[in-house]
Amino acid sequence: QVQLVESGGGLVRAGDSLRLSCAVSGRTSDTYGMGWFRQAPGKEREFVAAIIWTGNVTPYADSVKGRFTISRDDAKTTVYLQMNSLKPEDTAVYYCAAKGSGPVSSGRSYPYWGQGTQVTVSS
Repeated sequence: QVQLVESGGGLVRAGDSLRLSCAVSGRTSDTYGMGWFRQAPGKEREFVAAIIWTGNVTPYADSVKGRFTISRDDAKTTVYLQMNSLKPEDTAVYYCAAKGSGPVSSGRSYPYWGQGTQVTVSS
């Protein structure tokens, strides 16, 4: 089992920055990496970014590329999502998830999920 707890969400204005954190505990040795997803009201959950332990690969969704950065501490106990130049369309509940096997951008590849943290960006 892997436990995940997100924090750092809030209400900001367009153009501002936020950093989300995801505290990771449990059997992280069973995971291939970590990902961030988001879900806006009335929309499907979408992939945002991931960090793959092997090679430290960090794929991003096109909608956040160049604005968001995913990183982790060396002990893999915390994963971060630095979000810059936020836009109203970034408003969503953000979830971190621990990756198993499967495509990096598919939620089905992530067997463990946090409870989510709300990010609201006003115009």
